[in-house]
Amino acid sequence: MTAVSAATADVPLLEAKDISASYGHVHALKPTSLHVAEGELVTILGPNGAGKTTLMRALTRLTPSRGNVFFRGRDVSRLSTNRLARCGIVMVQEGRGLFSQMTVRENLVVGGYLHPGDIDTHLQAVFELFPRLKERLDQLAGTLSGGEQQMLAIGRALMAKPQLLMLDEPSLGLAPRVASEILGTLRELNRRGIGILLVEQKAPLALKLAQRVYVISLGRIVVELKTDEIESHHDLARYYLH
Repeated sequence: MTAVSAATADVPLLEAKDISASYGHVHALKPTSLHVAEGELVTILGPNGAGKTTLMRALTRLTPSRGNVFFRGRDVSRLSTNRLARCGIVMVQEGRGLFSQMTVRENLVVGGYLHPGDIDTHLQAVFELFPRLKERLDQLAGTLSGGEQQMLAIGRALMAKPQLLMLDEPSLGLAPRVASEILGTLRELNRRGIGILLVEQKAPLALKLAQRVYVISLGRIVVELKTDEIESHHDLARYYLH
């Protein structure tokens, strides 16, 4: 490896420094720093109301924030959500955000607006991951089951060719089997080289996927751990009300 390529390899895919956000006078996210390496899957855990969603929205500029965000060493702190997507940072929000009165095909095509010449190729890649979407191409998104809607939300995000895929509670409201299937797909995407930052309530499932975990409590990250250092869920629980 050359000196230049070695230096590049040391630059995180995503790095946030002292990112914070407020809703009026409420400091929902205190100055927080984190990073995701190239090809890494990192999960953020914490109790309800801890600031997990605010952190994700702050990173993607869906919520106004302070601090700095770097993507492959480039300062992207002031870029809009749309421009971040052009850089390769794509988020699947909690609640999925689908266009319920549009078909599965239409939702996917909307996701591919950044790469209009590659729509068919990307559709086939999504169908390989989620064959059920191909079976329901002309069905309205709002009539899909919860699991199918989450597949569509992830599939739509993949149409934008993300280098970093961020997901907020992808298993929320899903049956355990379906949730496990969805998270298994994330493992496969990570194996293919896509960096993933995952907020997840189902800690046991998330810890099976991730290389590292951040625990957030009361609006700030209280600990960063490698998942192979965690011997039991009690190791994490003590940080939840830190």
